[in-house]
Amino acid sequence: MGILDRFRLDGRVAIVTGASSGVGVVIARALAEAGADIVLAARRAEQLAETAELVEKAGQRALCVPTDVSVPEQCRALAAAAAEFGSVRVLVNNAGVGTAVPAVRETPEQFRSVLDVNLSGAYWMAQAAGGVMREGGSIVNISSILGLVTAGLPQAAYAASKAGLLGLTRDLAAQWSSRRGIRVNAVAPGFFASEMTDQYPDGYLADRLGGLPVPRLGDAEELAAAVLFLASDAGGYVTGTTLTVDGGLTIS
Repeated sequence: MGILDRFRLDGRVAIVTGASSGVGVVIARALAEAGADIVLAARRAEQLAETAELVEKAGQRALCVPTDVSVPEQCRALAAAAAEFGSVRVLVNNAGVGTAVPAVRETPEQFRSVLDVNLSGAYWMAQAAGGVMREGGSIVNISSILGLVTAGLPQAAYAASKAGLLGLTRDLAAQWSSRRGIRVNAVAPGFFASEMTDQYPDGYLADRLGGLPVPRLGDAEELAAAVLFLASDAGGYVTGTTLTVDGGLTIS
């Protein structure tokens, strides 16, 4: 096997949640370009069809399954549909929501709604996918640099959910890597263009990016490349780790 062959996903099915917009779309397309058939999941069904077109243009099959990952029954239905589609070997837990609410004003409902998707939803999906995934599988959790550092915005719920996702990653890796042959890792992106960054206050991003060793927004394909590494056999000796893709934010 040549070194580049290790990045191939031929004959495998990859589930990508949050695949209706942003980096989820780019991740789905990248995995398809590496040879995987893709099961696309998100709450916004109409936008999944657009992602499916990109997957098919890459020469792979696409299956759209509208899913709210905060509902365990829907996660199980998604995994069952994926298992009928082919050999499930990859899960990318990308579905997520973000808020910026001062802690003294955040309601229990607001806080729980973020954790229900970002943390609990990733767990329900991992549970469901782990039940149908073959040995040699890989789960990649999309966390955030805000699970490791603070960004100076009132994002307690988001930061807590993303930090919790790192702990979940380590625990599942310890449980499943040797017993089930399923590796579990996380990616912690820094600042990438997204629906959440679109809502940042004026001037915030410019101030944050100016102090980075790589002083710019990340390109979604750079994040997708990191996900592909962990999802494929190229990352076969990597489990329980968090890969930061942040332009050096954690050292600045």
